[in-house]
Amino acid sequence: MPIDAQSIGAPLSREAIFLVLTIGETDAQLDRVRDVVSGMDDLVKTVGFRDLNGDLSCVVGIGSDAWARLSPGRRPAQLRPLPVIAGDPHTAVSTPGDLLLHIRAERADLCFELARLTLDALGDAVTLQDETHGFRYFDSRDLLGFVDGTANPRGGDIAEATLVDAEDDPEFAGGSYVVVQRYVHDLDRWNALSTTEQELIIGRTKADNVELDDDAAPRKSHKTLATIDDEGTERDILRDNMPFGRPGHGEFGTYFIGYTARLWVIERMLERMFLGDPPGAYDQILDVSTATTGTTFFAPSAAVLAGLGDVPEEAEETGSDNPGARPDAPAATPSLGIGSLRPQP
Repeated sequence: MPIDAQSIGAPLSREAIFLVLTIGETDAQLDRVRDVVSGMDDLVKTVGFRDLNGDLSCVVGIGSDAWARLSPGRRPAQLRPLPVIAGDPHTAVSTPGDLLLHIRAERADLCFELARLTLDALGDAVTLQDETHGFRYFDSRDLLGFVDGTANPRGGDIAEATLVDAEDDPEFAGGSYVVVQRYVHDLDRWNALSTTEQELIIGRTKADNVELDDDAAPRKSHKTLATIDDEGTERDILRDNMPFGRPGHGEFGTYFIGYTARLWVIERMLERMFLGDPPGAYDQILDVSTATTGTTFFAPSAAVLAGLGDVPEEAEETGSDNPGARPDAPAATPSLGIGSLRPQP
């Protein structure tokens, strides 16, 4: 990965904490967020130094509305809120989020300590929207029992798949678009299916993770629907999904997090899953996995993130009593129609 990128390509960790936050309305709250997120690298070093083999890292993502406040007049070219994808019978929801903290390490205590110190530093400048603690499950399987992330790019392909190119968006080169969704599983319903039925839905064998050919099948598998072909070129994304759960509460799920240089790739993937290809032939994994959250962020390069600590001149020159106030939100988040998502220039 380029040295200026955040730790997007870090290896799959044993532990992770995902925090989604919204920022308060006042200038003081916005300034506090500036100070904390622009100094995250120092905070990671402070905690991570306790065990250098723990591989502690944190990727900071910033939502569309927050960019308008933190950096008026300059924003990543493709950044926009995640649209609602209203299929029949399943819907990909769009939920609030100004900040994403994707904390990873080989030790749960390192993740915990960084999350604790960061939230203490942010204080009442933010409101918690979601906190999910993920863990590696056996040989990188999800709680449905299948290996997750097999199709991830490797080596030098990671940067091509995840990082914005200087030719496409020079000011935000080295950054990455991030989409997160929290899926809750109905394991009783899933386990009532035979292994063969499960394999046909996923598109891989359960025991040894061998890819199945479903080109001639009456219905596309999850694997096929989540594969995006762009005029003969397969567009990869980097998934760092983690299982989560609370057995005593009957809660079992997968936290989906996808990094991409091209936001439209994940949007089209979700369109294919929820609306179907052909229309109506939706991803059958959705019959047992419900998306309860959905938010898009942009994880800027390390230099751009550090630069957010500088108060923009535009805000100083406005003379407004509250230049950092949240912009007016749209009345409603539109739903998608078939074919509505296309590659962005």
